[in-house]
Amino acid sequence: MIDEKRHNRIKAALQLKGSSLSAVARHLNVTPTTVSTVSRGFRRSRRIETQITAELGCDVEDLWPERYKRIGTEVAMKVP
Repeated sequence: MIDEKRHNRIKAALQLKGSSLSAVARHLNVTPTTVSTVSRGFRRSRRIETQITAELGCDVEDLWPERYKRIGTEVAMKVP
């Protein structure tokens, strides 16, 4: 699901933490466009989503509850 509001919140939160989507891209050795595409919801990438949440200090199910659910202490990807 494409969610520009969430994308903008992610960018703002990263900026407050002194990071950016470009920094996430550099860390993962992918293009900034790829990270932005995942952040917007056009594509899914557990690797990129996990790095974004690591930078923000939260869990993937906090940012993408429609994609992930918490099972006990583990996070499982929801199958569409």
